Amino acid sequence: MVAQWWTQANLGIFVHWTPASVPGWAPPHTPAVDLPLAGRAAPLAWTPYAEWYENGLRFPGSPVSAHHRATYGDKPYTDFGREFEDGLAGWDPAAWARAFRAAGARYAVLVTKHHDGYCLWPSEVRNPHRAGWHTTRDVVGEFAEAVRAEGLRFGVYYSGGLDWTFDDRPVGTAADMLASVPRGAYPAYADAQLRELVRRYRPDILWNDIAWPAGTPEIRRLIDFYRFTVPHGVVNDRLLPRSPLWRTFALPGAGALYDRWERRNVAQGDGFVPRKPPYYDFRTPEFARYTGPDPYEITRGIDHSFGYNRNSPPGAFLDRDTLTELVRDTAADGGNLLLNVGPRGEDATIPDEQLLRLEWLAEHESADEPRQKTG
Repeated sequence: MVAQWWTQANLGIFVHWTPASVPGWAPPHTPAVDLPLAGRAAPLAWTPYAEWYENGLRFPGSPVSAHHRATYGDKPYTDFGREFEDGLAGWDPAAWARAFRAAGARYAVLVTKHHDGYCLWPSEVRNPHRAGWHTTRDVVGEFAEAVRAEGLRFGVYYSGGLDWTFDDRPVGTAADMLASVPRGAYPAYADAQLRELVRRYRPDILWNDIAWPAGTPEIRRLIDFYRFTVPHGVVNDRLLPRSPLWRTFALPGAGALYDRWERRNVAQGDGFVPRKPPYYDFRTPEFARYTGPDPYEITRGIDHSFGYNRNSPPGAFLDRDTLTELVRDTAADGGNLLLNVGPRGEDATIPDEQLLRLEWLAEHESADEPRQKTG
């Protein structure tokens, strides 16, 4: 049974903040079901998710590649890591935490490592392919301290399923994604890093993404370690065990079959509900509603991206009524909303369009009858 504090939380804040937040650019949103019909054989190269910028660069004909050539020339993606760290000079984690609490959030989940493999803490686990690909400042620790000081629970997101420093093949479809879950040294690397995060920061939420690069026994040991270390902690539903069948998805026929199945799994609103793994506490529908029996947390951006996208048009952002209704209706249904903010990479600030939505929620929160707070 999921921890009581989580079931009473109603609202959490997700923070996607990576080197891709420096260029902060993705093409406008196109409904996922329409991309193949528009001739996009590699729809993920056209994703509005700005945190996938490095993957978009691997497709010469993608909007990201065209934007990058026009704006940065032949600048390598790794240069954004240095610029991201330079931008930390003005970061105020306490101000972020105050804004999250005022909006009514009861927990905050930070992306500690996304698919580009860049770590927001000075990890002692050496990356054998891209040395020093992490912040020297302990961003994870400072973020955890700031949100906990405001009475919020703290969670870590970790991309266990993808790490482009270990496998950098272009990911154009859902089948490509599973086929590129790294093997070799990566399972041990990911296991060591996630255990490091658990030991250092005692996160209240363990939020993995995509899948896990090892099998069910390894996942069981990892979860046992987490629950022993953080008895009140909760685990999301994306620790999907690696299957030997996934490598066959690199074959055109098998990949096409899987992609057709995956398109049927796309929910209304271009979202999806992940496949059930063996072990989890709550479900995480993405940009989608959930009608199943399990505890759930809707995860979505304020616009159509998670990472900061300076190319998002005004109409891409949630309006006031839609946002407040989403929070209210999800809570009334017994679920949580994990609402994402995507800070800018160049100066470590939350963009005005996103701050405005947090202010709307703060106004809504203060107008409501006081409800039981959980710390």
